[in-house]
Amino acid sequence: MTTKNTATTLSEKMNKKKGTLYIVATPIGNLGDITQRALDTLKKVDKICAEDTRNTRKLLTHFGIQGDLQALHDHNEANRIAQIKGWLDSGEDIALVSDAGTPLISDPGYHLVNELGSDESNYKIEPIPGASAIITALSIAGLPTNRFTFEGFLPAKSVGRNKILQENAKEPRTQVYYESSHRIAITIKAMLEIYGAERKVVLARELTKLYEQVFRGNLSQLNEWINDDPLHQKGEFVLMVEGHEEQTDDEVIEASSSELLKILLDELPVKQASSIAAKITGRKKNELYRLAMSLKQ
Repeated sequence: MTTKNTATTLSEKMNKKKGTLYIVATPIGNLGDITQRALDTLKKVDKICAEDTRNTRKLLTHFGIQGDLQALHDHNEANRIAQIKGWLDSGEDIALVSDAGTPLISDPGYHLVNELGSDESNYKIEPIPGASAIITALSIAGLPTNRFTFEGFLPAKSVGRNKILQENAKEPRTQVYYESSHRIAITIKAMLEIYGAERKVVLARELTKLYEQVFRGNLSQLNEWINDDPLHQKGEFVLMVEGHEEQTDDEVIEASSSELLKILLDELPVKQASSIAAKITGRKKNELYRLAMSLKQ
């Protein structure tokens, strides 16, 4: 009898269905933006892994949800993976939430989802979509959204920050950045210096919250606005930058011809400079003569 019961127990364990990991989006500010599906999921799961259990407890309390909260953040994520696998293997359903918005978007969870997704045990990972600061900001920006690049948070140190901005200065797609209150002014100043004063930008501050603000203009205007009032530097920010406008072939040729003529005109008369430039570029001599004359003036 004992042998039979033992065999039955082992069989039940082997056939027991694994739990599901739910990636649950939560509001980025206004609690009314939570979805019914997110609420249903948070109510039914066995455990909720949260970036900050204190923040998530406030959310759950607001909606009358009693949840078994477990901390999962940047500092403990690697050590939590084996434990979460164990919970899933035992049939428990787990929800992953961040402080706000969709998990893994500049928030913890990448290592966990990557590990579970590549594991041969075929763990089920199910998204529960909802609010995302990136998409919310882009929807009101009025910048091209057919193609955009998400850059997340820039490095805290100026060397790393400037390196990325210099690499992105010629990026033709709309760029989206997250930034914090204590670095927003520094980031805008760096962009002004690297991208130039006229680059079009949109800054969304405190999206969906009581003091939501959206600034539209160029980098020079934004730099003035952000320093005009200390309150403009408070809160959470999504900074969107218009992509670099690529020059046409004619514009490139015109610019290179101008640079060549500037060098030649430092040493030669207009006629001789335009003649040499024509031989080098293949452009007509009279066109380059007119260009040289305008540069001289």
